[in-house]
Amino acid sequence: MFDTEVLVSKLPVSAKKEIKALRASDSKYKSLDDSVLFAIYTSRKAVEQVGWKPSDNFGINIGSSRGATQLFEKHHEAFLKTNKANTLSSPTTTLGNISSWVAHDLQTQGPEISHSITCSTALHALLNGIAWINSGMCDKFLVGGSEAPLTPFTIAQMQALKIYAKENKNEASYPCLALDVDKTKNTMILGEAASVACLEQGEKENAIAKIIGLGYATEILEHNASLSTNADCFQKSMVMALGNLNPDEIDIIITHTPGTIKGDLSEYNAIKKIFCNKIPSFTTNKWKIGHSLGASGMLSVEMAVLMLMYQEFISVPFIEEIKPKRIKNIMINAVGFGGNAVSILLSK
Repeated sequence: MFDTEVLVSKLPVSAKKEIKALRASDSKYKSLDDSVLFAIYTSRKAVEQVGWKPSDNFGINIGSSRGATQLFEKHHEAFLKTNKANTLSSPTTTLGNISSWVAHDLQTQGPEISHSITCSTALHALLNGIAWINSGMCDKFLVGGSEAPLTPFTIAQMQALKIYAKENKNEASYPCLALDVDKTKNTMILGEAASVACLEQGEKENAIAKIIGLGYATEILEHNASLSTNADCFQKSMVMALGNLNPDEIDIIITHTPGTIKGDLSEYNAIKKIFCNKIPSFTTNKWKIGHSLGASGMLSVEMAVLMLMYQEFISVPFIEEIKPKRIKNIMINAVGFGGNAVSILLSK
């Protein structure tokens, strides 16, 4: 980035090749942002696995915190040089672009929704899908998030907030210390990703997990990126997700913990408040794959599903490990700038 090395979490080379092939497969896809292509590719895989057909007319809600970041920066740079906007600059950089193109690719006639609620975007998409299904307006919903934020301006914004990790070659091999509540500096690293889930109501033979609770809450803003010391929004969302379930029944919590000092500690404080009798095992994936902003919550859902399926706890290597005695009920947390928290409770 401007001749300076910056820590990021990129897609593997094999995945990049798949995205490149997808872009070349259709002339209309050549002008799309990576965030849209990530969503199309991931959605194809998910629908194929679950066996949905275009005639099912399932709904789609795939959100993004940043949207078409790379393409927007490219078009804006061209505009500054020529004083003219490219013909497709508007439709290809709008946020609604993501779900619309996924619907086009999958040929479904169901409703398409794209939204941005910062880093809790994907879990808000899950909430929306549940609401649509429970209302009887749709039988199936494809939900998730897609993010391609590895651009100079986006990274510079995080650096301006003083929350981004700084490269130090003399440190240990974990530059992002997500969930380490004793760290003395911010260590957030941006990642790119897309993740989606297929939702249906009731018991299904091919279901891999069941949603047994959901919660949400928003804090009153003190400033644009505020979160209270004890993450009041998380306390409320976790209590709502628990419902009548005893907190002691929760085996694992997958935390949002982006690797910042205040963000990680406030969520940890909230967990201690709600689970005061017995703190569940907790873990995160951001130390490994970075923070993919609006897509991150659904990646945590995927992590929960993997643990439920394989009955194996995925730990954080630099945190003292407390293995759960069982793996049955897992809570997933996500929160974005402005304190908009979501908690989802999954079970086998």
